[in-house]
Amino acid sequence: MRNLITILGLMVLVGTEVFAAAIAAGWALAGLLDLGDQVGHVLMALFSLVAAWIMVQLWRRATEAEPIGTARRR
Repeated sequence: MRNLITILGLMVLVGTEVFAAAIAAGWALAGLLDLGDQVGHVLMALFSLVAAWIMVQLWRRATEAEPIGTARRR
């Protein structure tokens, strides 16, 4: 249970940063290149897909390092 709480805390902290960076990057590129709102939203969605892929990879690596299903007895 402790490993699950640790991983969930990690996912919340890192996920907030990754998705915020993805949305900000889409907004900034659309603004700098004067691409308009619709293209900006598309860029935000594409970058958010990349952020979701990053989060899946993080979940896989975190559960390898901190197994959830196995209970350790001392």
